[in-house]
Amino acid sequence: MTDLFRARGLKVTPQRELIFEVLAGAGHHPSADAVYAEARNRMPTMSLRTVYQTLNDLVDMGELQTLDLGTGSTRFDPNTDAHHHLVCNGCGKVRDLYADYSHLRVPEGAATGFAVGAAEVVFRGLCEDCKNHLNPKTREQGAD
Repeated sequence: MTDLFRARGLKVTPQRELIFEVLAGAGHHPSADAVYAEARNRMPTMSLRTVYQTLNDLVDMGELQTLDLGTGSTRFDPNTDAHHHLVCNGCGKVRDLYADYSHLRVPEGAATGFAVGAAEVVFRGLCEDCKNHLNPKTREQGAD
C-alpha cells in the first residue's frame, strides 16, 4: 500500500503506515471506527479524519471495498477478489464466502432501467459463537 500511495503522489506518513498495518492484520471486515480504535491504541495522536481519508483513498485505488451490510456501519474489505459474505445477526461478524452464483439472473423485465453488472450474495444467520451462546445444549456438546 505504501508503494501505491507514493506512485500516486500521496504522502506516506507514520499514521498512514500504521493504518496499513492495521488493515494488513485485519482478518475481518473492520469499520472505520474499529481501524481508528486499533490505530489509536498504538498511536494516541491518530485522528479519525486521517483514518477516513486513508480508507477512502484505498477504496479509490481499488485496494479496499466498502460493504454496507446492515450491521450499523460501513465495513472495509481488503479482499478485492470476487466473493460473497456471511453476516452474523448476533454479533455482526462478517466472513468471506467463495461460491459460484454466476447462474443468478434478474428476472426478465425486473431490472427496468438498470444495466446489472454484478451481484453480491449475503447470507445472514448466527456464527458459531453466537449460536453456542444462545443454545446451552449446543455449547455442552461442543465442549467434549
